Amino acid sequence: MQLCAIAKVSVSGYYRWAKTPITPHHQANEELQKLIEQIYEQHNGRYGYCQITMMLRREHDRMVNPKQVLRLMCQLGLQAIIRRPRRGCTIVRGTNFFPNRLERDFTASSSNEKRVTDVTYLTYGNGEKAYLSAIKDLYGGSIVDYNISQRNDNPLVLENLKQTMVKNPNANPLLHSDRGVQYTSKQYLRLTTEAGFTLGMSRVGKCIDNAPMESFRSHYKDEAYYNYKFETY
Repeated sequence: MQLCAIAKVSVSGYYRWAKTPITPHHQANEELQKLIEQIYEQHNGRYGYCQITMMLRREHDRMVNPKQVLRLMCQLGLQAIIRRPRRGCTIVRGTNFFPNRLERDFTASSSNEKRVTDVTYLTYGNGEKAYLSAIKDLYGGSIVDYNISQRNDNPLVLENLKQTMVKNPNANPLLHSDRGVQYTSKQYLRLTTEAGFTLGMSRVGKCIDNAPMESFRSHYKDEAYYNYKFETY
């Protein structure tokens, strides 16, 4: 009776609730909540309801509605870690510019049809920087190849490009990038022309023109970089 008074419920109401059998719907929600908590903890609280919905569908064969996942997460008090805002750091230089041929159409009907690429930096030790160059295939969204270096220069990007050419020597995709110095260099133009690539570039200050790479970079850092400290390269 004392606990009922603290919870502000009637004694008769409590016993009526306690005797009510658990419905299949309620039981299914409880099982789903356990899976949601499991996925949330596995990814250190960085997954929101959209990503958890994706994981439930892909790995647990649960065709759930995102709104249901959001509601259950709210009941559990689970909320994804908010991403940090990022400042743009693209240096535009050179003369080998190309139009935005992708035009924000990020769909592809086959592999090696459309690819996007970009460079981002990572810090370690006492503020030293490492640079990650990655190429993403828009068909399926997989990272085709990546390269890491301690210098943000042409070899970083060119080596990344050569790696993907070795793996897919007959691929002639539309390759989209921003207007960074590596992508407007003569070496980059020569290598892509010889491989038969079609080049396209984002407009200045329009990061959404390369949204798939922005998304990859953001999710990668959320899941495997932020809140970690790396001592060495």
